[in-house]
This record gives sequence, C-alpha cells and structure tokens, in this order.
Amino acid sequence: NDPQVMGKIKMIQQNPNLLPTMMSDPKMMQLLTAMMGAEDGGDEEGDSTRSSAATTNRPTSSKAAASEPEPMEEVEEDWSDLTPAEREKKEAQKKAKLEKERGNELYKAKQLDEALEAYDAAIALDPTNMTFYNNKAAVLFTQKKYQECVDMCLQAVAIGKEHMGPFEDRAKAYARAAKAYQKMKDIGKAIEMCQEAQLESYDANTQRLLKTLELEKKKSDAQSYQDDAKAEEAKQQGNEHFRAQDWAKAVQCYEDAVKRAPKNAPIRNNLAAALCKVMDFSGAQRQIETAIEIDPKYVKAWARKGDIEMVMKEYHKAMDSYKHGLELDPDNTVCKDGLRKCSYQIQMGRQNMTDDEKKEQAAHAMADPQIQAILQDPVMQQVLKDLGENPAAGQQAMADPLVREKINKLIAAGIIETR
Repeated sequence: NDPQVMGKIKMIQQNPNLLPTMMSDPKMMQLLTAMMGAEDGGDEEGDSTRSSAATTNRPTSSKAAASEPEPMEEVEEDWSDLTPAEREKKEAQKKAKLEKERGNELYKAKQLDEALEAYDAAIALDPTNMTFYNNKAAVLFTQKKYQECVDMCLQAVAIGKEHMGPFEDRAKAYARAAKAYQKMKDIGKAIEMCQEAQLESYDANTQRLLKTLELEKKKSDAQSYQDDAKAEEAKQQGNEHFRAQDWAKAVQCYEDAVKRAPKNAPIRNNLAAALCKVMDFSGAQRQIETAIEIDPKYVKAWARKGDIEMVMKEYHKAMDSYKHGLELDPDNTVCKDGLRKCSYQIQMGRQNMTDDEKKEQAAHAMADPQIQAILQDPVMQQVLKDLGENPAAGQQAMADPLVREKINKLIAAGIIETR
C-alpha cells in the first residue's frame, strides 16, 4: 500500500525499460523477491527444491569440476527404427572401427604385418571408409613398399570421393603418395600429388614439401641436360654465328653449351665475348668471373676480365686482372697490351673526362669493397692526409710497396687525381 512503490509500478507498466533503474530502490527489490517467492509456492518442498536448484546452479570449484567424470565420447545410437540390413551394416561399421583401433595399437608397437591384417579386416567390414585405406598406406610406407603405398593412397582417394570422405583425408592421402614418389625418385609425380593435395585441402607442410620438390626437380633437370659432346657441338655452332657477326644467335648457342657443360671455362669465356657484343657487360662479367672460379689459371679469362673492366671504366680492377694474367703467362700479348692501355687511360684518360664523368667514375669506384677497405684503413687515411698536408711524410710512406700499390689503385679508380 506504499504510494511511492505503487507509483513506480505504474511507471514500469507504462515503460518496461525503466525496470533496471527502479531496481536500485530497496523497496522495489524486496517486492520483486516476494513476488518470485510466491510464484515458487513457498511450501517446504518448494523451499527445498529452490535450495537444491541454487546449489545445482552455483559455480563449482575447479577441484570439484575436475573430479567429475568426463562425458562419454560416443552415445549409444538408437537402432530401433532400423531395418535388419541397416542394423547389420551398423554392426559391421562398429566392428571395423574396433579393427582399426587394434591396427593402430599394432602399428605403434611396430608390429607392421599384424597391423596390415587388422586394417584389411577393417576394410573387409566397411570398404566405404577411406581412413582404413589411409592407415594401411602408412604401414606400407613404413615398410618401404612405396609403389604399393601409392596404389593404396590413390585407392583411398577414390573411395573418399565416391563416399564423400573429408577433404582433409583426401589431401593426406595425396601428400603421402607424394612422399612415396619422392622416395622412388619420381619427382615429377611427387609434385603432381602435392598439387592435387593442395586442391583438396591447403596445408602449410604440403606446400613446403612442394617447394622442396620443385627445387629438386630443377636441379635434376639441369643435371640430366648435361652432355659434354652436345656442349661442344653447341659451342662450335656459337663460334660459327660469332664469326658471321650474328651475336644474338651466338649468345643463344653459347648459353645452351653452358647448360650442357657448366664447368667448362672456355665456353663461358666465349659467352662473355658474345655478351659484350650485345652490350651486356654485367652479364659478361658474371660469366667470366665464373670461368675464373672454375679455372683460376685460365689466362684468356683474366685477359677478357680486364677488357670488360676497361669498358666499365673500372681501371683499378682491370690493372689487377691484366697483372694476374701476366703472372700466369708473362708473354701474353693481350694482357700486355691491355695493361699498357689501362695505364694510359689512368694517366691521360681523365683529362678528356667532364667533371660529371669523373664524379660518376669515383662514385662507381666507391661501391667497390676493395676501395672501401683502403679508405677505411687508418694507416691509409693518415697517408692520404700527409700527401695533402705534409708531402715529405707522404712521399716517405710511398716508399712502402704495399702503400704505393694501394695509392695507385685509388688513382686508377679515380678517387685520387694526379696533376
């Protein structure tokens, strides 16, 4: 009969959204509690029931929850409405799963022949489940029966597609087949199986395997392409095109010869010469450096290297290349002529350069690790300082052959300019 409470009740009736606000009033809260008690009946049985419900709904401690038994994973199916044939099929599937579990235990115990028998029993009971075929394929792989493993994997996929098996299981079957093909050195088929697996269900591990296989195939293809006799034939064809000044075809033939015989330094030397004719000096430099790695005593390669470095205005490098060639063959006319031209270019060539060309040459030289090492050497830094501020001390330092060689290298590179 409290007018204030009655007024709030009317307000809630008109606008139910006000209920949360009104619940802050202790009287309203008491009224609501009384109303809920009335709905529950209020007798002893009701109180007992509420007490029991409250106890049931109260959160239990983690210890109590841990002590409760886990729910059963498998719920017994109701077969009452099934026909005898359907019941027989269900029984067979149930027995098949038991055989599969037995096979799994035998596989873990490394009793592989017995595991195969168990999986065969499972397949006989339920030939529509691709998991049994996958498990059998795993045993065959472990036994190194790789072709049988592949056959079983493909059979598993066929069963899976026919009976709507999971995409993930189909992918696993293809991936296992890929690994079996890899063991049999059939990299092409292994790649094909990986690609099929990724189409069924993408997997990061399978993608890594695919990348590895693709690298293996690339390496294998390159090795299988090698043939010294065919390399020599391609080289001779390249020589003919070179003499006819058909530079593009010469490059093509020499490149094929390099693929046929990648460890043949003279072929790479010829390829470098042809690349120079088509103005690909960077490519020519790479080929000639590889030729020298293959045969460090190949004088023609050192001479060619010097010629390429001259064109690229790397005079300090060209000087070293020609000198190296002359160490191997003091009478080599190409290296002698190259060294003479290089020395002249260092002394006189910069006089004909514009300031921009000089800056470009110096900037290019500064990217050379050899030049960087010289300029970062504290001894050389002091020598350079002395040459500018104390010529007598600088000239004294130049008496050291090692220092003089480094200074000449900086002059050749265009870092230091003489007058």
